[in-house]
Amino acid sequence: MVGYMTLADVKNALLGVLPGKVYHHFAATGAVAPYIVWAEDGQSGSLYGDGKMVKQVMEGTIDLFTKQEYDPLFSEIQHALNNAGIGFRLNSVQFEEDTQIFHHEWVWNIPMGV
Repeated sequence: MVGYMTLADVKNALLGVLPGKVYHHFAATGAVAPYIVWAEDGQSGSLYGDGKMVKQVMEGTIDLFTKQEYDPLFSEIQHALNNAGIGFRLNSVQFEEDTQIFHHEWVWNIPMGV
């Protein structure tokens, strides 16, 4: 069905940016920055027709953890999401003093079939 995506589309877009350092839900023990963590959080919308759901919009987050301020990975992630047709918005940018890590978080949305 045209226009539908899968969670693999999100994963593959991110793997194109940082191969081998993309984690689902949580980072591997001992992961060294930079790395990306992504997860699906739940449904953010839906479309109904003839009394049934015909399209479901899944929402999730992408987190970039890096030691480099102004890391080019920031732009690379956004370009990869755009190129894959994945809707997103930048949700927050933080500096975690205890780990000296810059943390960027995006919220993404993809249309999924049901």
